[in-house]
Amino acid sequence: MTNLGSPKKILMLCGDYMEDLEAIVPFQALQAFGLSVDAVCPDKKSGDICRTVLYRTTPHQTYSEERAHNFTLNATFDEIDVSSYDGLVIPGARAPEYLATYESVVKMAKHFAIFGKPIASICHGSLILAAGGVLKGRTLTAFPTLGPVLVTAGANWVQPETMASCYVDGNLITGAAYYGHAEFIGNFIKALKGTVTGFNKRILVLCEDFMEEYEIYVPFQSLQILGCHVDSVSPKIEKGDRCYTAIHEFEGDQNFSEKNGHEFEMTTTFKDIDASSYDALVIPGGRGPEYLALNQDAINLVKYFMNSGKVVASIGYGQQILAAADVLKGKKCTAYPAAKLHVVLAGATWMEPDSVDGCYADGNLVTGVGWPKHPQFIAKLMEVLGVKVSF
Repeated sequence: MTNLGSPKKILMLCGDYMEDLEAIVPFQALQAFGLSVDAVCPDKKSGDICRTVLYRTTPHQTYSEERAHNFTLNATFDEIDVSSYDGLVIPGARAPEYLATYESVVKMAKHFAIFGKPIASICHGSLILAAGGVLKGRTLTAFPTLGPVLVTAGANWVQPETMASCYVDGNLITGAAYYGHAEFIGNFIKALKGTVTGFNKRILVLCEDFMEEYEIYVPFQSLQILGCHVDSVSPKIEKGDRCYTAIHEFEGDQNFSEKNGHEFEMTTTFKDIDASSYDALVIPGGRGPEYLALNQDAINLVKYFMNSGKVVASIGYGQQILAAADVLKGKKCTAYPAAKLHVVLAGATWMEPDSVDGCYADGNLVTGVGWPKHPQFIAKLMEVLGVKVSF
């Protein structure tokens, strides 16, 4: 990606029922920034999956839990050399509760603490560190209900003011939940001695109900981590209101299944935006683009960015909007294979996803096949924007 030579190596401790976004965002964002990330789980090997979960607020005192994506591990727990890694990431939710009962997991986490390597632990992740006895005298935050147990483990507890709260104590970076990913992962990058250049960019993300969950959250938060100003907008949804997202997953059928994903808040209102103030437009995929392609305001926005030579990055089914806006003639692009017809009929040259590693840049236009290729897609977008991470 953006890192030259041998990339720094990051280990991510995974388990069934880890939080969906607290796993995928650091996993894909850090790869896009040029780091090598190995995701492992005890009793599982490379290619196996961990189930992820998402949480919804309810009228009750606590939240509800729902199944989310299948997260594919890319390394085998029993085969890794922990001393070869430069940093550790621990996602939250319920997985850390049982991971903390594994002696091998606790020993692994203690290695990073003892040698002063950066540790990024979010939500319930610090239960593993507490089990390792490495929190005495350390100051940290976490999901609010963890306060008592972390105090008992000897930590100095910082009650999170919001669910985006983070805290840095030397090599230990902690956060309450995925809402604070921009600061949380950004501080992890700094702890790894990373520097970002060219980050003074303004990005607009075009949203709609049932856009793909990963394809909104991962690019949006990755760009925030880099220090870019990122706004989300939808033609019919006001600032402060939320779009619904969709989780698409192959589960043994000919086509993918769909489940409700996390909601996503709009940061601005469509009528209030000044398109000329933004450097790039990002279009997530999912089912939202089908309906944005029918909205003339959305079409006009896409045409403005393309005709002005500003960067446009579209992924998955997002290219349906580009086709409807009639901006693909003579362009080379890729997309989710089921959207190929839209792309070809719009006059573009189709680039087979496998032949271009899942994404392609043609001038100001960056297109991607779908969220599994986010690291390549985001890295290509960074390259076109002139944003770079160096370690």
